[in-house]
Amino acid sequence: MHSYFKNNLASISFATSLSKVAGFIRQIFIAAAFGIGITYDAYNYAYIIPGFLLIIIGGINGPLHNAVVAVLTPLKRRKGGLVLTKVSIKLTLLFFILGVVVYFNSGFLINFIAPNLSDEAKSIATYQLKILTPCIPLSAFIGLSFGALNSRNKFFLSSISPALTSLTTILFISASWIFSHQNTNSNYLVYSGLLAKATLTGTCIQFAIQCWEINKIGLFRFNSAWHLFKNEEKRIFKLIAPATISSGLGQINVFVDMFFASSFQGAASGLAYGNFLIQAPLGVLSNALILPLLPKFSKFNSKQENRNLEKSLISGIEYCFLTTIFLTGFFITFNNQLVQFIFQRGAFNSEAVFLVKNILIAYAAGIPFYLYRDLLVRAYYAIEKPKLPFQLSFAGIILNVFFDWFLVGAPTINYGNLSPYNFGVIGIILSSGIVNLIICIFLTSNFNTYGIKIPKIILLKNFVLISLACSITSTICYAVIKDINVLNPNVWELFILVIGLLAFLIIYFSITKLFGVNKFNPLIKI
Repeated sequence: MHSYFKNNLASISFATSLSKVAGFIRQIFIAAAFGIGITYDAYNYAYIIPGFLLIIIGGINGPLHNAVVAVLTPLKRRKGGLVLTKVSIKLTLLFFILGVVVYFNSGFLINFIAPNLSDEAKSIATYQLKILTPCIPLSAFIGLSFGALNSRNKFFLSSISPALTSLTTILFISASWIFSHQNTNSNYLVYSGLLAKATLTGTCIQFAIQCWEINKIGLFRFNSAWHLFKNEEKRIFKLIAPATISSGLGQINVFVDMFFASSFQGAASGLAYGNFLIQAPLGVLSNALILPLLPKFSKFNSKQENRNLEKSLISGIEYCFLTTIFLTGFFITFNNQLVQFIFQRGAFNSEAVFLVKNILIAYAAGIPFYLYRDLLVRAYYAIEKPKLPFQLSFAGIILNVFFDWFLVGAPTINYGNLSPYNFGVIGIILSSGIVNLIICIFLTSNFNTYGIKIPKIILLKNFVLISLACSITSTICYAVIKDINVLNPNVWELFILVIGLLAFLIIYFSITKLFGVNKFNPLIKI
């Protein structure tokens, strides 16, 4: 059993790492080809609806994936194949109808999502959305097939699958560069639809490979026994519905942010690049910090060991603050070097660098509250008290609408801006951080209701001391790099980032140890 787990873990880790690398290279290619121009701006709006379905519905750990794994795992191959085939056909037909509706209403949907985009951007976004609509029915099967493959211990293809779309995008952009050098009179719409066509092609490749793999392991079963196994089919649909609603709440905030971002040229592109830089380390932190704690929370809760649960939760919170505030300080200190080294080439000019580095700073300020909220929500689910997090998700949407609106000047149709605070796209990012902070306060305070005591004053004191340590470290590092940065070639930027990371880590670690707020020991698990 140990060998089985070890082999699967190695396979998943290797495939996931390849997917992350491919995604990183894809984003570099997109930046060089499109910068923060109108085409990539339009693509980010066109991708909202298909992307929601591909990531939330069709993604790993999405509702379809989890439902199929839960139901198919204990079933024998023939029975599991019949259930999968029945559900696949029904859901794909349902999503096909949805795709047709989206296709014929693409202009209305783009105008609804992004009312303040320019007419040219709306036209390109509408064109791209029409190209992307086949991804909608494909997302249903992809989500189901991920679950089916994992239920039969086939993990590599599921983990490597996102890389297929990334590699397809890289190839499309490379081919477009080669073609544009040979034919300068190429059709503009072909180029403006390049990312959408690459995404669709990558999705179709995923679909074809998964069909082949599902058939190979014997889970395609087309025969006359369609009246059988209705209970298993119903279980899958019952599991899908609530999970989809829960997953969709977070996506609504994306819709809200993009709605307000449409008032600012290049905002959607800038948000995509900034979010990309933030999400990679956050994903690593979330997996390393939160996932190991969840089994502990559940174990202590089942045994009613509240004291041990409190200790684990407090320890998790302390490490959350220590690591996320480090990330915040590093991103704020080295924002210029990061954006220049990773993105500044081709169409990604100095204007794009200026926008994205400011967006990166705004995102970095909210990192601690993002991960802290994630930790608290998982803790509530582990102790089987999901009601408050679910309610706060709805409240968060309303708060996000208000703060987005207020921080971009509180625009009105007849009376202009009602607020003197118009931070532009930065305000939209700050809004998310404020909402996460408010939700964290409510979640932290409510633990007392369940007999779990959180020392709020002590944690607040630690937060302040860690933030102070981060500020001192940031000030020292910035004072050094501002003089070195005059050399400015890419080699020097890489040198500054590597040396800066080591220096920041050493100084930050030392000061937090001195302040008594760093209990980290690499030899001890939390």
